[in-house]
Amino acid sequence: MKIIGEIGQYLLMIKGMLSRPESMKMYWKEFIHQCSDIGIGSLGIVMIISIFMGAVSTVQTAYQLVSPLIPKSSIAQIVRDTVILEFAPTLICIVLAGVVGSKIASELGNMRVSEQIDALEIMGINTKTYLVLPKILAALLVIPMLVVIAAVLGIWGGRLAGSMADIISNSTFDKGLLEGFLPYNVFFALVKAYTFAFLISSVPAYFGYYVQGGSLEIGRASTKAVVTSCILILFADYILAALLL
Repeated sequence: MKIIGEIGQYLLMIKGMLSRPESMKMYWKEFIHQCSDIGIGSLGIVMIISIFMGAVSTVQTAYQLVSPLIPKSSIAQIVRDTVILEFAPTLICIVLAGVVGSKIASELGNMRVSEQIDALEIMGINTKTYLVLPKILAALLVIPMLVVIAAVLGIWGGRLAGSMADIISNSTFDKGLLEGFLPYNVFFALVKAYTFAFLISSVPAYFGYYVQGGSLEIGRASTKAVVTSCILILFADYILAALLL
């Protein structure tokens, strides 16, 4: 029953934030701030993970494809599809759930505990719209961009590792990238990216917005937000794969 109550409260929060903004200039400034916070703040870790993710994929794929009957260009095809379909959207978004989700939950939790949210509500500001909506919109804009960057860097990292380890030449890798390419895979990856972006931003916002207690509860809410977001991302990953593939 507690889970049903939390789901209902979460849906009411989503409904409550969909109201007309009091001041578009104020909301726009908050939206840009969140875009910078989520995007630029997470860019470094996304780049590092993506390059090594692609490099490891190339090395491990080459290790498993030992048959001389399998062309080496197949390595590039496997790395490309693995990075686009799974590693870039799912793995990167799980990392972002920890980086971005904990920040959102702790930020809103601190505002709730210090009664800043109550003060804004007394001033007549819809705090759900002002505090939650810009975070969700910024995540929906920026996180798919980070996923695209992760896919490109992942493939480039695989190409670089292949040439440096003398596994596959750059020309053969490039040839494999073009063989059997399905543009639908990119569409599927973006659908996952937008779905995960909504979960990464809205679920931690819920746990942070409704936190009760002191600083100890803020830490617990942040941990709970990250764990719940990761579980929902994996569940949504399976549902989307079953529906769209």
